[in-house]
Amino acid sequence: MQKNMSVIGVPMDLGQNRRGVDMGPSAIRYAGMMERLEDLHYNVEDLGDVPVSRADSQNTVQEGNLRNLKQVADSNQKLAEMVDQEIHKDRFPLVLGGDHSMAIGSMAGIAKNYENLGVIWYDAHGDLNSGDTSPSGNIHGMPLAVSLGIGHEKLTRILNYAPKVKPENIVIIGARLLDPPEKALLQELGITVYSMHEVDRLGMPYVMNEAISSLKQRTDGVHLSLDLDGLDPAEAPGVGTPVLGGLSYRESHLAMEMLSEADILTSAEFVEVNPILDDQNKTASLAVGLMGSLFGEKLK
Repeated sequence: MQKNMSVIGVPMDLGQNRRGVDMGPSAIRYAGMMERLEDLHYNVEDLGDVPVSRADSQNTVQEGNLRNLKQVADSNQKLAEMVDQEIHKDRFPLVLGGDHSMAIGSMAGIAKNYENLGVIWYDAHGDLNSGDTSPSGNIHGMPLAVSLGIGHEKLTRILNYAPKVKPENIVIIGARLLDPPEKALLQELGITVYSMHEVDRLGMPYVMNEAISSLKQRTDGVHLSLDLDGLDPAEAPGVGTPVLGGLSYRESHLAMEMLSEADILTSAEFVEVNPILDDQNKTASLAVGLMGSLFGEKLK
């Protein structure tokens, strides 16, 4: 894994309707992220936060069932440009969220630099809705669909190209709450999904071995998008859309350790940390611990 790393915060809370997730990047930094990474001998530069436009009462009207479309699109455009610049400098982008709508920008900036970007989507949700299918209009439930070229042009055409990723290059891990249109799209596109049923039945070592093997064969870079709600709420209470029956602390560390050993990641993001909903910064501290395992921390 690239030892030169650029950290980018995205204080985004416009993709959903629960306040506080914009403080996620600060909470992760406060939990000791920089010290953890530097102890692992990474050359880390914290670039601060991407400017996020604020919505006000006069411009929060949903456009085509998309809440805060303009602000979300503008912020993701800025993020995409920033991520693209860091990759051109041969640096590993580590992006901190913020709600998951920020993945629209990170994926746009990353995928521009690869012919066949692979994606590991570690999440309780599929995030495969669009304005036509979303019951809420919350864009944080749409970033994977947008990256596939499905959705509003202001989102799908960030950096003027689409799609960002091919369905055969996506692996979803930990899914346990999917809307009916998302299930239909998964079947239509043939996206690989390891739901909690598969994780329970097959075990995390099998799931990760299969995911890593598949992506190694067909991709030239791999992005990890880790939503903290992929873990069980008992482990990660500080998230906006918790779903019972999630991945355990130990399963998640094992997944990160296996990704570290495989040495296939070229970028990563940790999203949906909401310190207002958290218990003494437990979820942000968990995110930092998972980063430790992902970036090579070992007991011996």
